[in-house]
Amino acid sequence: MSIEKQSNPQVAIIMGSDSDFVIMKITKDILDDFGIEYEVKILSAHRSPDLTSEYAKSAEQRGIKVIIAAAGGAAHLAGVLAANTILPVIGVPIPSKDLKGIDSLLSTVQMPGGVPVATMGIGESGAKNAGIFAVNILASDNDMLSKRLKTYKKILEQSVKDKETKLNSKLENID
Repeated sequence: MSIEKQSNPQVAIIMGSDSDFVIMKITKDILDDFGIEYEVKILSAHRSPDLTSEYAKSAEQRGIKVIIAAAGGAAHLAGVLAANTILPVIGVPIPSKDLKGIDSLLSTVQMPGGVPVATMGIGESGAKNAGIFAVNILASDNDMLSKRLKTYKKILEQSVKDKETKLNSKLENID
């Protein structure tokens, strides 16, 4: 996994394992599309708890504004990060072999009161939504980003209209 170091990252993409990058590349691509700088790290709630806590505690002072945490299985990564920062943390449950990501989802979403984690869906759609949600957060005080996000929403709307037109065309040709 080779990702260039960006000079002024606003978003951190944290993964529990390098194998999670297959899914989290989607998040990276969304941030790239919106021109948002990010950094990518591998940290573990269980295998490197001190490094993970240390990272979360220093993220704000380094300019990070949003943390996206992806993990599978016991998936405590987002919770450990959220426990150690006031920054918004977005969790992405990674599908697991045995339970198909339900374990990851429950581990990420079931946070105790007072330690919120915004949890996305399991897998690729969750990775995409995590990127968009990070853009939503950053756009709240960035007019240029807000305009780009509105354009993105219009493109989504147009894609639905295009699909309906295509479907109607197929239906008209059915005997």
